[in-house]
Amino acid sequence: MQADIPAAPALTTRQRWISLAEIALGTFIVIGHNIFHIIPNEVPILFVLFWVSFRIRDGGYKLPGLTRPKSWPKTVLLAVAAVILLQGGGQLLIEPLAHHIWPQPEHVSSVIHIAPFDWKLALRNLAIVWVFAGFGEELGYRGYLLNRAADVGNRTRAAYILAALFVAVLFGFGHYYKGPAGVMDSTCSGLVLGAVYLISGRNLWAAILAHGLSDTVAVVAYFMGWAN
Repeated sequence: MQADIPAAPALTTRQRWISLAEIALGTFIVIGHNIFHIIPNEVPILFVLFWVSFRIRDGGYKLPGLTRPKSWPKTVLLAVAAVILLQGGGQLLIEPLAHHIWPQPEHVSSVIHIAPFDWKLALRNLAIVWVFAGFGEELGYRGYLLNRAADVGNRTRAAYILAALFVAVLFGFGHYYKGPAGVMDSTCSGLVLGAVYLISGRNLWAAILAHGLSDTVAVVAYFMGWAN
């Protein structure tokens, strides 16, 4: 899949140090909220840092990929393929393996775990997963943290791959409330979403759609009573 990939000129040492400081701050925010509960939810904070950091340092949002995809059909197709991998891989491989290592059940977010046929709650929660998770988390984790982590490695191909791995682990700990099995499951989801972001030519809409659609499948499954 081809997409417009923003030019990535070599960064100065000062710019890379600033990005390292931003990554350290972002990591503290994620861990501070999800593990130690000493700061508010990380998603709105990372969301604000995304807008401020790229506006001030890069003059806009082309670098992290908040631009119109070159091909919407290809973007949607990539997102759907990712949803199949997220749902199928999670149900058939990741969750059984995680539960084999950690027998205690994985905690499910209250936004996804709803009573069957409660359509009002389902509609409300679908709005939440698209705005907060699909859009908010993808701008925060893939858009902001992944790109600033890649800055540290001077935006090389290897730097982006390593950044995607690091952010996937951080994304896993961002779901610490799910327990050990949930952290592993979310880390694997972060790997898939990071791969979607890179394969799409670092266009955020592919990852946003994949994340939102995957959570939608989960909400619908609980709404229909298939996951209870």
